[in-house]
Amino acid sequence: MSPSPSPLKITLAKPPAFKTLLASLITLGYTRNPLVMEPGDFSVRGSVVDIFPARQSHPLRLEYDTENQLDRFTSFYAHSQRSISNITETTIHPMLAPTETIDGIVFTPDTLDDSLLSQIAPEDFVVHEHYGIGQFKGLVRLTLRSQEGEFLYIQYRGTDKLYVPLDQLHLIHRYASADIHPPLNGLTDGTWQKTTRKIKKELLVLAQDLVLLYKKRALAPGFAFAEDTVTQLDFEAKFPHVLTPDQHKSLTEIKTDMESTRPMDRVLCGDVGYGKTELMLRAAFKACDSLKQVAILVPTTLLAYQHHHLLMERFKNFPYRVASLSRFNSKKEQQQIVKDLKDHKIDVVVGTHRLLQSDVQFADLGLLIVDEEQRFGVTHKEKMKQLTLGVDVLSVSATPIPRTLYMALTGAREFSTIQTPPLQKRPITTHILPFENTLIAQAITFEHTRGGQVFYVYNQVQKMPQKMAALKRLLPELKFAMAHGQMSEHALETTMLDFWNKKFDVLICSTIIENGIDNLGVNTIIIEDADHFGLSQIHQLRGRVGRGKTQGIAYLLFQSVEALSELGQRRLQAIKEYAALGAGYKLAMRDLEIRGAGTLLGQRQHGHMTAVGFELYCQLLNDALTTQKGPAAAKKSALQVSPDRQIFIPDSYIEDPRQRLAIYQRLASIRYRYELEDLQAELEDRFGSLPAIILSFFRLIWEKLT
Repeated sequence: MSPSPSPLKITLAKPPAFKTLLASLITLGYTRNPLVMEPGDFSVRGSVVDIFPARQSHPLRLEYDTENQLDRFTSFYAHSQRSISNITETTIHPMLAPTETIDGIVFTPDTLDDSLLSQIAPEDFVVHEHYGIGQFKGLVRLTLRSQEGEFLYIQYRGTDKLYVPLDQLHLIHRYASADIHPPLNGLTDGTWQKTTRKIKKELLVLAQDLVLLYKKRALAPGFAFAEDTVTQLDFEAKFPHVLTPDQHKSLTEIKTDMESTRPMDRVLCGDVGYGKTELMLRAAFKACDSLKQVAILVPTTLLAYQHHHLLMERFKNFPYRVASLSRFNSKKEQQQIVKDLKDHKIDVVVGTHRLLQSDVQFADLGLLIVDEEQRFGVTHKEKMKQLTLGVDVLSVSATPIPRTLYMALTGAREFSTIQTPPLQKRPITTHILPFENTLIAQAITFEHTRGGQVFYVYNQVQKMPQKMAALKRLLPELKFAMAHGQMSEHALETTMLDFWNKKFDVLICSTIIENGIDNLGVNTIIIEDADHFGLSQIHQLRGRVGRGKTQGIAYLLFQSVEALSELGQRRLQAIKEYAALGAGYKLAMRDLEIRGAGTLLGQRQHGHMTAVGFELYCQLLNDALTTQKGPAAAKKSALQVSPDRQIFIPDSYIEDPRQRLAIYQRLASIRYRYELEDLQAELEDRFGSLPAIILSFFRLIWEKLT
């Protein structure tokens, strides 16, 4: 085995020569990428070199003045790519092989600011509002009226091509639907115009119905819950953590809704582990304080068991009675609980869809909480509507279903979002690697030695016994168990509870664990064939680990780069981009793009969404809703600087086309001079001094702004 290369020391006063630094980074095992996002990355942009060193919490930026002299040496935030503070010296350690990193310190980067990369990448399907669906091929340079500029090259049907000037960027949308390869439009056949005319006409009718529904709901009689009591404040004070600003804001919105006479219909969206459950408990307690009953509807018996356990713990010193109704209860117990609900001898009940059966009647239901809303089908939702006439409803989800997104985007439901993690929450370290037995053995052994357990997600139920046998041969000293949806209910529940009580080290399981199971002992998850899973599935699965103070680790394994399908590559790329905290909402949107909205929008509207893509569909619906309130103002772009002047960022300044397009998109959305000043400062920080050609069109944009 060859010896590891020596660490590289860098000082502001005596740095390595520019070319020497680049050669050394390659020797030390670093990889050149357009953006520095995680340890082992480095990038080069003109005279600027970014490095994310091993064993360091933040990446570093070096800007050379000459071949051998530094003009700048700073640390910077990976998520925003903005500088933090000046550095005088550092040491760059060699990167370890992926299988070795589990024994060392691995830092997971903050969520990458999605404005740094264009959401449109080459080969993506896009929609031009005037011309329809085409395939984006990249940025190209053209000279028009003796002025050189960049254009978006979009391929349409046959030999039809469209070169879109940057001042029309606001007319371009990513095509998001179930079809990976939607049919392309022709530029001159009139089909697109006919399609959009029909959809706009029908959306106007839908918008009228939505506005009427919104008004009707606003006028519906409801119960106004009392303001917070001393008992409520005492209950909340027993929570051992300080609420984040987002939690506090969402809680205020929920309580304001509850204190209103209009029935609440609010969606609470928060990433996995961001404290949604605590807000549910506080809302439930508030309802009890006004002598109303609360029903908490969950998709699985295991989640019902867990919530009941937590409710019993939090409510134990207060006078309200808590019960659970699910398959865990015997028939006799279920009958007694149903009777007690009708007699108001129970204040809070948590249960599965068993709560929606006709024999369940409440004496005075005031609040329905639907946890993991996306797990309930259309039939269940219809039963909920019957149950909740005049009742406050709080729907909770980490990855909102398309209908939830659609209703939220159109304003037909109230929407609260928790986007920041609790102070004690740590990012989940995520490795995306080819399958390898040595890696699996090391990952499981590492977790076992620190006293934790492992979820091994293997979604081929028929082959699960063989997989367990193979893992036992690999690690004979550990105890394994299996869990999947084809097991009997009793066997599954017994296995899960035994694993919860640490009778097994590794649980080989299907995606049955993906929703809401809190097991503080499990801090590593291995997902085999991760490229076969939906993004929101992977996101939920990753959220099953790292629930306590221990660093969670997720291994997303695929068979080989060669075997990856186009869909699998897109999923893994999306996970790579968003493999950090706070990505649940973005992942829901991305998963919607990849999987499509199914029939949740209704068959007719889903057909319309497929015809124009989700983004444009939402915009057209929003336009239709706006039309109900008055004529909409024409959209303008800051890039419309002059008819005979083309916008142009040289690739010698920003080499990566996706980053360059992201800057164009941000310029197009700028409305105020201070925004332009901030963007200029960011560019100078990330890429160095602005070339004259950029300064020139920045001045033109400046004159158009206020």
